[in-house]
Amino acid sequence: MPDASERPSRAAPALRPRDAATLILVDRSRKKPRVLMGKRHGGLVFLAGKYVFPGGRVEAVDRRMTVAGALPQRSEDALAARVAGRSAMLGRSLALAAIRETYEETGLVVGTREYGPPESTPDGPWGVFAEEGVMPDLEALHLLARAITPPKRPRRYDTRFFVADRKAVAAERAGIVGPDAELTEIAWVAIDDARGLDLPRITRAVLDDLEEAARLDFKPFRPIPFYFDRHGKHVRELL
Repeated sequence: MPDASERPSRAAPALRPRDAATLILVDRSRKKPRVLMGKRHGGLVFLAGKYVFPGGRVEAVDRRMTVAGALPQRSEDALAARVAGRSAMLGRSLALAAIRETYEETGLVVGTREYGPPESTPDGPWGVFAEEGVMPDLEALHLLARAITPPKRPRRYDTRFFVADRKAVAAERAGIVGPDAELTEIAWVAIDDARGLDLPRITRAVLDDLEEAARLDFKPFRPIPFYFDRHGKHVRELL
């Protein structure tokens, strides 16, 4: 899962950030909300051993996947802000990338069975949604935050953090998480307990944003933080 806190590399040239997306699943069935966290494999080059939310970069197949519903207007407006040459499909592609990556890393299939299976799917992991009779449901996702990896990192991402309720999980495939997988374990963790895990800097910041959103009962028209670096300093602005 891409993150905005990888250590700088002196030799690396400034790279253009790649569009990426993360999905934070929240279980609100208890008094204290719990979030799904995954531990990255210790042998990975990027964020080895860190606890993260599932996610990754946008792939071409995401632009061709059928969906149910549309992103909330507040999320669409924030996704359009501060983006040069934005494609009309950007928000849709980002939300689908978050859903696909969540399946690929955790086995959880986010969507709805209300409309039946998609009539066709692109090659690759989207085929599982047809097999499970699930349409990815963009209406279930809300934008929580955005973060751009600082310059001079060997990898850079413009990551949008979406949030969805655990009830949006329509199916689950076993055998995705394990000792040889990208995520060696996953767990539903209370926000306070999650802060005690080995987290990247930006993940810790987004947990604070999530806690504030939960305090507001996830009302759609709330401020959406945007994290980036300006002149070597970390900046947090609101979209």
